[in-house]
Parts: sequence; structure tokens; C-alpha cells
Amino acid sequence: MQRRAVAVYVAFFVLIATASYALIATAEEPTITLEDADFELSEGEEFSVGDQTYTITEIEETEDEEGGGMTFGGTIEWVEEDVEMTELWSDGDTVEIDDTTWEVQIDDDEEPTSFSLVEVLDRQAILEADPDAGNETVEQDGEEFVVVDSNGDQELVPVDEYFDEPATITYSEGDSFVYNDQTVTVSEVTDSDVTLTWIQDETMTEDLQQGGMIELADGNEYLTFFPGENTVMLTQDTTEYDQQVEAQHQFSDRVTGLNYTIVTSLLLVFSLIAFAFLPSRY
Repeated sequence: MQRRAVAVYVAFFVLIATASYALIATAEEPTITLEDADFELSEGEEFSVGDQTYTITEIEETEDEEGGGMTFGGTIEWVEEDVEMTELWSDGDTVEIDDTTWEVQIDDDEEPTSFSLVEVLDRQAILEADPDAGNETVEQDGEEFVVVDSNGDQELVPVDEYFDEPATITYSEGDSFVYNDQTVTVSEVTDSDVTLTWIQDETMTEDLQQGGMIELADGNEYLTFFPGENTVMLTQDTTEYDQQVEAQHQFSDRVTGLNYTIVTSLLLVFSLIAFAFLPSRY
């Protein structure tokens, strides 16, 4: 009688597990689609919002590391015109201008308004280019010399006499000069730093992510959606997308619940079978 009752319960829980599995096997996960998106674009395609032109420079598909299928991403690029750029030079820094190395030297005033660029001589290159001079300087009695071959005799020439006086250029606040192919202006000089400013166009980029938001030139935020390979959609209306995402979450929750039901039912089946074959005391 005991085993007959167990058989009934076993059949009941097996039926529950089977029905749950059937529901999972036949259920179709809701898909996300967008209708009437503001923009539907391919890789390399341009579009305009206001006075700004954008380019979708990349759309890529990668395999989800967690085994959840494929994930999409991309990159959007645009050029912002007339952007004010700045660069800071500190006292003692070296900079390259016209293939020449210069040292920044700020005037020793309490409130400086100018600075100098002092040429940094490449002494090693100068020595190596002179066939009559040694490739290294020597020091005697605390003074540095260049060994020069003069008519077969070696002569010690003080470095200050051998090397030319380095060139010096002085700039004040408001002065302009060419640096890195840009006309820069000395906007501020302090006792420790020099601030250079200039105007140029700047290329901007931003990553696009599935379901992410991006703000464009019109001040509005657009939802990013990748419907498939090599296509991205941008839309301001997120209501439809949010509803479909919620439907997917509900589907996932239900599948998780059914899986839990299957596992629980099978555990009860095995437990009941084990109890049915326990030896009776009576």
C-alpha cells in the first residue's frame, strides 16, 4: 500500500516536470524590433543632426563570454569645429619646434609675463660631425674641454669657446608662433608654467552599446539598438523598446521558475522512491 501511494506521487511529480519541460521547449523568447526609428544606419554611413554630421565608423559583433549568444557594439565619430585647445609648459621643460629642441625658461620676475626658449645643443652630434674633435669632452681641474687636433697636435678648447652660443627666443603674453603646425598664442605666463592656446577642429568618438543612450547635437538623447549584423538604429522614442525588454525579462523569469520546478519535482521523485524502499520496522 505504501509503495502504491509512492507510485502515485512519483507519477504526479514526473507529470509536473514533464509539463514544465514541454513549456520551456515550445516557448519562444520575445524578440526586440523597432519600428519608425529616427535613423537606421550601416557601417561607414553618415547622417546629420542639426548642423553636425556623424559617421558610424564601426559595427562589430562579438561572442558573449558568458555564453549568452552574440553581442553588438559600434563607434560613432564626428568633428567639432573651432575647439579651443590648450597645452601647458613648465619651467625647465624641453619642447620640439622646427626640428630643434628648446628648453623653456620662465623669467625670474615676481609676476612674469614672458618666457624664453633656449636652444638645447646636441653636443654629441656636433662633436661626431667634426673630424678634428674627439667624440667626448674631457675634464681637467674642474673645467670641461674639447680635444681638438690642430696640425697634428692635440689642443684643449674650453667647451664655452668650442660650442656656439645657443639661440634664444623670447615670447610675452599675447604673442603667437607656429608650434606643431598650429599657430599658438601665449595666453598666460606664471612663475612655474606657460599656457598656450589655439583653435582647431577636433575629431570626437563615442562607443555605441546595445540599449545605450547617446546625446547628439540637437540636445536629445537617442537609444542605440542593433537589430543585426552591420546595422544600428537610433531612436528618441524608447517606450516600445522598454516594453519589449520587459517582456524578455518576464520570459526569462518564467523559464527560471519552470527550471526550478523541474529540478524540485525530480528531487522529490528520487526522494520518494528512496523512502519507498526503506525497510519497515513492522
